[in-house]
Amino acid sequence: EPSRPVARRPQVSSEPGHGEGFFQEMVKFECQHLNGNKNVRYLEKYIYNREQRAHFDSNVGHYVADTPLGEPSAKYWNSQTDILERKRAEVDRLCRHNYEVVTPFLVERRVEPKVRVSPMQSSSLPQTNRLVCYVTGFYPAEIEVKWFKNGQEETEHVVSTDMIQNGDWTYQVLVMLETTPQHGDTYVCQ
Repeated sequence: EPSRPVARRPQVSSEPGHGEGFFQEMVKFECQHLNGNKNVRYLEKYIYNREQRAHFDSNVGHYVADTPLGEPSAKYWNSQTDILERKRAEVDRLCRHNYEVVTPFLVERRVEPKVRVSPMQSSSLPQTNRLVCYVTGFYPAEIEVKWFKNGQEETEHVVSTDMIQNGDWTYQVLVMLETTPQHGDTYVCQ
């Protein structure tokens, strides 16, 4: 007599790397620059399912286990002098070298903003107008936008959007001023 098919449940283990499903193994490299290229730190982080298990820190000079899962790897890597020498050299070979290469394009990059002012009628207060200052296409993101009425800075009734990334390494922000303009008033956004 033929045997009947048997439905089996997948085996699931609490041990990493066993069972069904998707698992994520990631290595993240970081160069942290303080005071330009003078004080540089290289980090290499080993992450398993969003949990950092071990890392190399150039300030320490060896691998450090962050979880019990990372202990065997850190112990092995630290026992390999060739690996440690290579990792200790990364701060110069990778971080300092790349900083010099990308500085003109990223660190020193400047794109002047384009500024345009337009009126917008307020729906809640018909006698009040809102002036909108569109500041677009600038880099880096750090910018200070101010409104001036007849040469005096306006600080009340000023509302700004969050910084918006354009996706092309430039930013934009809208800064609005609610005001009741009088004949002869001059408004400047800068």
